[in-house]
Amino acid sequence: MKLIRGLQNLDKHNNGCAITVGNFDGVHIGHQKIISRVVARAKKLKLKSVVISFAPTPQDFFGNKQPTLSNFKEKHNLLESLGLDEHLLIKFNKEFSQISAQEFVQKILIDKLNIKYCLIGDDFRFGAGRLGDFKMLESLSSKHGFSVDNTESILCNNCRASSSKIRELLTIGEFKSASQMLGREFSISGEIVYGQQKGRTIGFPTINIPIKRKISPVLGVFAVNVELDGSLLNGVCNIGKRPTVGGQKTLLEVFLFNFDKQVYGKNAKVVFKHKIRDEKKFNSFSELKKQIELDSKIARSYFSI
Repeated sequence: MKLIRGLQNLDKHNNGCAITVGNFDGVHIGHQKIISRVVARAKKLKLKSVVISFAPTPQDFFGNKQPTLSNFKEKHNLLESLGLDEHLLIKFNKEFSQISAQEFVQKILIDKLNIKYCLIGDDFRFGAGRLGDFKMLESLSSKHGFSVDNTESILCNNCRASSSKIRELLTIGEFKSASQMLGREFSISGEIVYGQQKGRTIGFPTINIPIKRKISPVLGVFAVNVELDGSLLNGVCNIGKRPTVGGQKTLLEVFLFNFDKQVYGKNAKVVFKHKIRDEKKFNSFSELKKQIELDSKIARSYFSI
C-alpha cells in the first residue's frame, strides 16, 4: 500500500478511484467492513482503492484529546493488511480545517482523486463546521459522475462497534468485549528501549516500550502476553507515570517471567489479557516491591503457571 503524506504529494488520479474517509482509530470490525467493501468495489471497477485519514485527528486538533487505540504505524499496517492500494494522510491544520465541504469534494475528491465511488460511515461529517455529510455527497454524485454508499452501523453484542466504545471497554478492563469489537486482541507494539533500570534494584527488571501516543487507552497493571523473537512470553505490565518515583511521562514496562535475555532494539508486541489493578503511589520501594510480588502472583495465577 502506497502512503501519500500530505495533499502536496497527491498527484491526479486520471483513471479514478474508490475511496473511504475517516480516522479509523483501531481499524475495528466496522472499519474493516467498510474498507473491504471499498476494496471489492475498486477491483470490480478496475480502480485504485484509497483510504483518507488525518494527522492529527480533527478531534485532537480542536482540543478534544482522547486516547488512541493505535499509533500511526500500527494503523497503517492494519489498513495495508486489508488490501488497499493507497493511504492518503492529510495534515489537519488550521488551513485545512477552514476548507468548506464543497471545496473538499471539488478540489480533493473530484479534481485530484477523480472519485468514482465513495463509501462513508453513517456518522461521518467533513468540511468547515462539519457541514458535509452523506446527503451532500449524494446530491453531487450524479453531476460529477460518481456513486456514493452509506454503510450502516456494525453491531457487536447488540452494541454499535465504535472506537469510543472500545476505549470505554479497555478503560474498565473488559478486554474480551473489546477484542470482539476490534476483531483481534488489543495490543501495543514497539521497539524495546533502555529505561531507568530502577526495576533491577528491587529484583524486577523490565522491558520498556515507548507508547508513541499522547494518551494511552489503558492505564494500570495487567497480565500480558509478549510476542518477542518468535516466542510467546507471559508477564506483568505497568502503564502509567510511575508516581512512586515521581514520573511525569506515561511509560509501558513489562516484567517477563523466567526471562533474562538482552533484547534492546528488538520489536515486541504486548497483548493485554487481564487488568489486575489501577496504578498507585507507594511510600517506599519496599512497599512497591511487595505490590509487584503480589501483582506477579496474580498474573501467574491467571496464566496458570
